[in-house]
Amino acid sequence: MAKLRRNTRSATLPETFFTIHMADPQEVHLSKIANGVKESHFLGDNSFHGPMNESAMSRKKMYYSWFRIVIHSALVLVCGSAATLLGRLYYEKGGKSKWMGTLVQLGGFPILLPYYFITAPKNLTTNNSIHPNQPSATMLAFVYVSIGLLLALGFYLYSVGLWYLPVSTYSLICSSQLAFNALFSYFLNSLKFTPYMVSSLVLLTISSTLLVVQNESSSDDSDSTQISKKKYVIGFIATICASAGYGLWLSLTQLVFKKVIKRETLKVIMDMIIYTFLVGTCAIIVGLFASGEWHGLKNETKEYETGKASYVLNLTFTAIFWQLFTIGCLGLTSEVSSLFCNAITVLRVPLVPMLAVIFFHDKMHGIKVISMMLAIWGIISYLYQQYIDDTESKNRSTTHDPKASASLEWVHK
Repeated sequence: MAKLRRNTRSATLPETFFTIHMADPQEVHLSKIANGVKESHFLGDNSFHGPMNESAMSRKKMYYSWFRIVIHSALVLVCGSAATLLGRLYYEKGGKSKWMGTLVQLGGFPILLPYYFITAPKNLTTNNSIHPNQPSATMLAFVYVSIGLLLALGFYLYSVGLWYLPVSTYSLICSSQLAFNALFSYFLNSLKFTPYMVSSLVLLTISSTLLVVQNESSSDDSDSTQISKKKYVIGFIATICASAGYGLWLSLTQLVFKKVIKRETLKVIMDMIIYTFLVGTCAIIVGLFASGEWHGLKNETKEYETGKASYVLNLTFTAIFWQLFTIGCLGLTSEVSSLFCNAITVLRVPLVPMLAVIFFHDKMHGIKVISMMLAIWGIISYLYQQYIDDTESKNRSTTHDPKASASLEWVHK
């Protein structure tokens, strides 16, 4: 009997458990139905206010995005111009080391590290999930070293040009980097030449060529800009080669993003800048010691016209402004595109010569004025072509994306 009772209890226990187990889903099912009614009722109540809330949020995001674009554009224009003027001031007041003038353009990259660590983790998970096939460490090392050495050479040539040329002439010649960028992009990145692009190339080429015949004679310029014809030619050639190197750097970087790394996120851009700047800085330090210029830095500090403190502050703020300029470029590249960033960068071309007239009393001769007007015209043609390309790209993406088309249709209503 006891055994029978135990069997009866064991037989009834699963049945009881089964009954309880079946009761829970029914309750859950009823609660889901009730919640579904409430949820549908809640959504129905908000169906009238939803589009208005979305529109307000989209406007806020748009305004905030434009605010960031304005801030980054100001960093590019103001800090880039200030860094160029301070670089010239270094030579004006007694600085003689071209390697030191180059070092401040790249050596301040540790300032970017806080910005790097703040922004990089945001894209880390997404990048790895979307692009599981990463390039090898050897390939990345080769890319960073080669581009870093190219940067070091280009910035050294920029320092040579800034040493020999008035800052207004130097800035106008630098506008040719836009033409070189388009030319190298044609061969490396399959850029298509349009009438506006060809017009920009021709105008920028003529603008730089006119400056070859610019006579920087001692009778016309102040003592600070008196240079010999030989030094003028050296400065001109160095600046043209530096602009070509800069255009090649932009085209190669775009090619690396497309063919090697196969993505262009903020983290990838930051990696490219940090590591190439590190390589370039090391190469410049080697050049500083190999050339023997480091021996004269102590005397240079003592003989600086405005004093030792001014010497240190000049180099420090030049390095800081160049890195703030880089942050502005990163911001514009992240918010809009690298092409838009390049377009904003070249807007400094008319700005720097006007500031040079004010601060360094550079003479704006007739040929230089014509050169500046042609450069501005070429820049406008370039910007208009970028506007056309950007508009066509957005139209194509809208056509292929039904959700985007629906949202745009609702906005226009």
